[in-house]
Amino acid sequence: MRATRLIALTAALALPGATVAQTQTASPLVAVDVGHTLDAPGAISARGRTEFEFNRELAGRVVAALERLGLRAELINADGRIESLQARPERAAQAAFLISIHHDSVGAQYLTPWEWQGMALDFSDLWAGHSLFVSRRNPDVAASLMCASTIGARLQRAGFVPTEKNGRRREYADAQHATHYFDNLVVLYRAQQPAVLFEAGVVKHRDEELLLRDPERQQRMAEEIATGVAACVTAGGLAAARRAE
Repeated sequence: MRATRLIALTAALALPGATVAQTQTASPLVAVDVGHTLDAPGAISARGRTEFEFNRELAGRVVAALERLGLRAELINADGRIESLQARPERAAQAAFLISIHHDSVGAQYLTPWEWQGMALDFSDLWAGHSLFVSRRNPDVAASLMCASTIGARLQRAGFVPTEKNGRRREYADAQHATHYFDNLVVLYRAQQPAVLFEAGVVKHRDEELLLRDPERQQRMAEEIATGVAACVTAGGLAAARRAE
């Protein structure tokens, strides 16, 4: 199974974005979920910005990048008022693939207090970098893992560096591409299609926070994510993963 998935991954990475779009006969729908909400905004960055704001910016760029590749894309929870965790996969029921966009933090024991622009905040410069998660409770775990690995490979090929932080707590599904198992994430195991949760970086890291705010870098990351998703959901990528399983 592993060898077949790697062959499919290699083939997917060889497809430039324009070719992927041009080969579509029926454009798949990709659901892009904005992690967290206005009422539960997730982590607070080293400079006081909510994770939800980071998530919404990057998710919007991913949707636009997917559409440029010829895919249909739906943004879930754009207003930050989604009613529940369960509602996220429910709203994505018609999609071929679901990706939930998040930004990472660290445990309270690793945080150092500091003051920025008069605000009492905290930071940790111990870890930076992205990571990806799949659930073995998802109904299509093989395709979920192939998609996560494809996205991870695209990002690393473009120079984005994954974090080692999550390897301390979460079992690797694909260590080379920073993909982990996180079986009990509702958005992943309640999904009716292959699903991946993406952590774009660590907002508590003071230097990485600035990178994560940079529009040009956001755009490059979004384009690589979109190209990985397109390679996975088109040109028989999902079917190949299922056959490998």
